[in-house]
Amino acid sequence: MKTGRIPPTGFGRSTPEEDLKGCVWKAFFRRFEWRTLGKIDFCLYRPLIGQPGEFISLVWAEAKKGQADLLEALVQLVFTIGRERTFDRYQPPGLLAAFNSERIAFVPYETVQAVFLQNDFNWNVAPSDHTTKEFRQLAGLVGESLQREAMTFHFAQDEASLRQFIWNNLGNAAEGVARVEVDKNNFKFIYDRWVACVKGTIGVDWDGLKAKGIIDGDFFLADLLSEDNLTLREKLFVLLRSDRYVLNRRVDETGLFAENLAYFTDGQAAHTAFWNRYARPPLEVYWDYMVDRRDLLVPPDIRERKGAFYTPQQWVELSQRYLAQELGENWQEEYTVWDPAAGTGNLLNGLTNKYNIWASTLDRQDVDVMRDRITNGANLLESHVFQFDFLNDGFERLPKELKAIVDDPERRKKLVIYMNPPYAEATNARTKAGTGGNRPGVATGHQIRERYRAELGRASNELYAQFLIRIYMEMPGCIIGEFSMLKTLQGISFAQFRQTFQAKLKSIFLIPSSTFDNNSKSNPFAIGFKVWNTGIKHQLPKKIHASVYGLHGEQLPNKQIFTTQGKPLLNSWLNRWHDLKNSSLGLLTTRGQDSQNQGIVRIQHLPSNGTGHAITLCNLIPYAVYFAVRLCIKRTWLNNRDQFTEPKKGWRRDVEFQNDCLAFCLLHHKNLIRADEGVNHWIPYTEHEVGAKEKFQSHFMTDFMAGRLWPNRRVCEGLFDDQHCIVPREALAFSAEAQALLDAGRALWRYYHAQPKANPNASLYDIRQHFQGADARGNMNPTSTDTTYNALNDARKEALEALAVKLAPKVYEHGFLEE
Repeated sequence: MKTGRIPPTGFGRSTPEEDLKGCVWKAFFRRFEWRTLGKIDFCLYRPLIGQPGEFISLVWAEAKKGQADLLEALVQLVFTIGRERTFDRYQPPGLLAAFNSERIAFVPYETVQAVFLQNDFNWNVAPSDHTTKEFRQLAGLVGESLQREAMTFHFAQDEASLRQFIWNNLGNAAEGVARVEVDKNNFKFIYDRWVACVKGTIGVDWDGLKAKGIIDGDFFLADLLSEDNLTLREKLFVLLRSDRYVLNRRVDETGLFAENLAYFTDGQAAHTAFWNRYARPPLEVYWDYMVDRRDLLVPPDIRERKGAFYTPQQWVELSQRYLAQELGENWQEEYTVWDPAAGTGNLLNGLTNKYNIWASTLDRQDVDVMRDRITNGANLLESHVFQFDFLNDGFERLPKELKAIVDDPERRKKLVIYMNPPYAEATNARTKAGTGGNRPGVATGHQIRERYRAELGRASNELYAQFLIRIYMEMPGCIIGEFSMLKTLQGISFAQFRQTFQAKLKSIFLIPSSTFDNNSKSNPFAIGFKVWNTGIKHQLPKKIHASVYGLHGEQLPNKQIFTTQGKPLLNSWLNRWHDLKNSSLGLLTTRGQDSQNQGIVRIQHLPSNGTGHAITLCNLIPYAVYFAVRLCIKRTWLNNRDQFTEPKKGWRRDVEFQNDCLAFCLLHHKNLIRADEGVNHWIPYTEHEVGAKEKFQSHFMTDFMAGRLWPNRRVCEGLFDDQHCIVPREALAFSAEAQALLDAGRALWRYYHAQPKANPNASLYDIRQHFQGADARGNMNPTSTDTTYNALNDARKEALEALAVKLAPKVYEHGFLEE
């Protein structure tokens, strides 16, 4: 199709996707090769000259017919890449794209590449199903970035601009290239390929080197930043020298220079073959980025233990503005700044007075990286950069000038400890569930932990708590500017810590953890930058006002953080309703009492991770209230650590609220009661209502809802001290929202019971399992091939969401959450 001949409406809304791909290629990209790439619809690529079958991707795209939403298509493409891990097998392109019959949208690959680094997102669902919670989750993580970065063109109306864009960004790529250029888009991918192809041919003990803080990434950087097999940056921890690596350069005890050498085990054959594909060195504009982002090459266990975390520049700049607001415009001239967890020093970017800046880090190679950065213009002094283990070394090992400040109470008043310490915790979910031990080497085994175990209490499992307690106890009077989670303010495990750590909180802002590429993208939480004055003893107030900033630095409405000091928490209230006397209807499983543990709350027959509480006639209503309160407000990065507290007494008089909670509990997908694990007492309908072919095994729930179990209330006497059981004496009256949910559920049950061989005692879980099935690992599929069922189940979800919206204000009104 010639220029200017694109139809005004594009390529026809009814054009099938396969035909559409051919039309788009022929009209705009015929100078390039194209193919499908695994599950990726459309891959533009260029061949590698002299390497048959080898190619470099230029664009990965998702094709959609008609006027499909391009943002959703881009999210689907990202999901496909993440699920298939295409970036492990093929070098990522510079651009991602999505197109429909009328438009095409491009985004840089680097916009989304950080999302692929996480390891706790469930990629194992169909990317094409846009109704799954995982798809919505991913859209929440990358959608805003995609929307902001997308360059969208109408095929007809913007034809000239589109062709110019293609020329500017793809240029002469159709001619092919001899070697692949390395840039910040493919830097991590090429490292992964290097690990697979070259690492095994280097004759070293990798575990032994890792114990000394040397990683395979140091060898990769030595290779990458080289020319003719000679490393160009002398300050790297490992250097390539022709046919060998040089490392651990030092002056020995005799005063002579010494070094260790590592050789190739295959005569350097794999190394040569690998680097024949890639151009070295990269453009010099990328060197600092690649050295600074050494953290991307650090193995996960070391990242976790040592805190190889990279603070995004937008938060570095914002934190320095907050320090200036608290300490004055000339604070950098008046205060000494020490970052005791400096890593490669990026937190210190932007500071201007290098004579007042000190940086220490656990690893020798990070010291070398910082000193190399100094050679290349970083605003630091070599003598102020040093190796120091803050959680084990004594202050006698500090440089003399810095030690003099630390030892002097008056000079400490002008000392700022400025840091983003590691957030690693010794415990994990398995530890808390009693099925695993503390993770070795994480938070445990440090001298500071042992020295201040009593002051730390349960917070001793947290590395950043150990940093804070040492500063507070051994450097009183100094200022602390630190990035950390909100457990210091809200966490139950930090109660003892807060009794000791009573510095004055001067200011705080909150940012999403998902902006830090080492942190979880699927379960983001708030990271706070807090400025403390340790010279002023001050207990935390009940309410803290925090500024809030979004993914791209935009200011959001302020957040009120409630410290819940001295207030009973929700699980204490729950425990008052324990009933071990009467027959159990199922178990309410819980963990913690904050929003981050929302995923553990469920109802089931059999015990699992978490604490199980027996549900009986006597405590069904309060347990249903607990279930609904914990689940009706969606977890976000900002409310992730909010603590649920014991409610006010008003909830007891709010019968509509109680009934709403029961309906929510009965038809929520976290009600996992199964007929094959015990008697199903949770069917809220009669056999006649749902057209069951046989009698139900239990009529408990319909009897309860009809008030017919009131005479049985005597079994509850004396169970709950001053609290009275809640057994209805008359039929429950439901709100319009709750009734709509029950009606949606009834329609779902009726459709199920119309199926052959329907189990009369089937639960909501059983019905969903019947239609949706399970994957090879036994996990329920996200949707069904039965469109009628999907529509009925979607109606249930919509009604459940409407009821959740109604319940949320009551959660605050009755004091389950502070507002």
